[in-house]
Amino acid sequence: MSSAALEHVNVTVSDPETTANLLCELFDWKVRWNGPSQMGGHTYHVGTDDAYVAVYTYDGSPMRNGRLNHIGVVVDDLEATESRVLAAGYRTFNHADYEPGRRFYFNDGDDIEFEVVSYN
Repeated sequence: MSSAALEHVNVTVSDPETTANLLCELFDWKVRWNGPSQMGGHTYHVGTDDAYVAVYTYDGSPMRNGRLNHIGVVVDDLEATESRVLAAGYRTFNHADYEPGRRFYFNDGDDIEFEVVSYN
């Protein structure tokens, strides 16, 4: 079985730069990355080398601020993990291979979205 670790949570905020600066100040974290969001808007990844909070805004989004968008889990073996997710009866979607890693998503029975990512 591959190891898995919580990597990040992704939340919608009204001003990602302001939120990122606050988190850095309060928790002595750093901005790991920032740039355009895939669906518009802007994202800051703020945290440590091992885990982060993605503070996100989406231009024109019906998403409300403070909403948990997804939980990111990093795994060693993406294919083996996807096989287990599928065997458990969940549908995977939004497969992507872009810098810095490969990933897929699925929703659990409570409609919580999980992003599963591998950097291998």
